[in-house]
Amino acid sequence: MPARLPSWAWVSGLTVGAIAAVSVLAVQADRGPRPAAAPVARPGPTVSAHPSPKESPTPAVPDGSGAGRRVVYSLGDDRVWLVDASDATRRSFTVWPGTVDPDPGSYLVGSRRDATTGSDGVPIEHIVYFALKDGVNVAFSNAVDGSSPPPPPSGTKTGGIRVHKADGTALWAFATKGTEVTVVG
Repeated sequence: MPARLPSWAWVSGLTVGAIAAVSVLAVQADRGPRPAAAPVARPGPTVSAHPSPKESPTPAVPDGSGAGRRVVYSLGDDRVWLVDASDATRRSFTVWPGTVDPDPGSYLVGSRRDATTGSDGVPIEHIVYFALKDGVNVAFSNAVDGSSPPPPPSGTKTGGIRVHKADGTALWAFATKGTEVTVVG
C-alpha cells in the first residue's frame, strides 16, 4: 500500500501552485494591451458623490521624481506610475486618494497585507503601506469587488489610496517590501 501524504503537504502544494499560477497570470496581464480610458463624468459641486479619479492620456513621469525602479505618486494628478530600473514606465493609472495625503518626498514600502476591511467598511486587498502621517497609515489598495470608495464621513481621516482592481494586482506584484515610493505635489 503506498504511503499517504499528510494533509499539510497537500495544502502546501496547492498553495504554491496557486501562487505560481496567479504570478504568471499577473505578468501576462501586465504585458497585454491596455484599452484607452474613456472620459468619466464628474459630479458637479453640489453633488455629494465621491468623484472618480481624474482620467487623461498617460502623462510622462513627473520631473524630479527620482531615478531607477520606483512607484511615483502624484498628489496633484491623482496618478501613479510604476517605473522600472531603466526609467521606463511599466504602468500608469489614476487613483482615488484618501483624506490624508503623505508629504512629498521619498518613502519605502514598509509592509504589505493581502486583505482586510478598509476604514470605510469595504473589503480590500493588495494593501501596500509606505507612509505614516498624523497617526494615519498611508497605503495603496483596491476593493475586492472592484468598486470605487464611498465618500468618507465628514472629518474622517483615511490614508487609503484606492486603485482599480487590475491596477491593484499590478501594484502588488511591483511594489514589494523595500520598493521606493516617490510622492510629488
